[in-house]
Amino acid sequence: MTLAFTFPGQGSQSVGMGKELADNFSSAKAVFQEVDDALSQNLSRLMWDGPMEDLTLTANTQPALMACSIAAMRVLKDEFDVDVTAAKYVAGHSLGEYSALCATGSLSLAQTAILLRLRGEAMQKAVAIGVGSMAALLGASMEDAEAAVKAGSAKGVCQIANDNATGQVVLSGAKGAIELAAEHARELGVRKAVILPVSAPFHCDLMAPAAEAMADVLADIEMLAPCVPVVNNVSAAPIADPAQLKADLVMQVTGRVRWRESIEWMASEGIETYAEPGTGKVLTVMLKRIVKGLNGAAINTPETLEKFALSLK
Repeated sequence: MTLAFTFPGQGSQSVGMGKELADNFSSAKAVFQEVDDALSQNLSRLMWDGPMEDLTLTANTQPALMACSIAAMRVLKDEFDVDVTAAKYVAGHSLGEYSALCATGSLSLAQTAILLRLRGEAMQKAVAIGVGSMAALLGASMEDAEAAVKAGSAKGVCQIANDNATGQVVLSGAKGAIELAAEHARELGVRKAVILPVSAPFHCDLMAPAAEAMADVLADIEMLAPCVPVVNNVSAAPIADPAQLKADLVMQVTGRVRWRESIEWMASEGIETYAEPGTGKVLTVMLKRIVKGLNGAAINTPETLEKFALSLK
């Protein structure tokens, strides 16, 4: 079997995330405790009990999603004897790239939790509430998206933030620019152009202050070479050099998440099975829209983790 682990990003969070793993496996519980200790916060209680409005604050969502992904990976290793090296590649969607780096030993769990807390705070502070916006274009080609961006740019920053899957592109930028771009996309016949309920315009040039903050923080972090190459968002290609990984994490803050291209590249290298550890199944669902015939599995419960581990034997 040719395998890649893909780690989810923002939008996959839900109240109760990770609790079943913590209740059933001491190895998972230890992950959540270590993240709580690193952040000096009972983040796990917020994850399991809510309220949702606090969980969806970017500074909480980012380390919470990472914690769930690493808990699932820890259970795979400790309970089912499946290590990250069972995969040929790993990849993560936006903040999920930090989860991928943690899973491959490039960053420690405590380092990753702290970095994601800082990243979330920096992103939230970069743009005042109401100044920026994001929109999802459903059923849009890249040509449609680029035309919408060109139209929206007349009113300010307007960029492609996420190239998620065939027919699913997300735009980010100034509020007026995104609204104009969405209107233009509808005129082009795009099936749906939806303004997203987000707290900040991620992955566009308005995030430049956050990128600068992450550059300062990452400069002081020791990053090791990952034990499995990381197909990262900036290049959509495998990277193992720590210096390049650091530089790309900075660029990722303002740059496009090239998820469709990342999956297409791995598929071209013969990767047929993609396992999504953590919570939700956003990446698994998108997979089917990118390359037909790929196998996806969301692994986030005792049952799905065991079934996945058995499939590798």
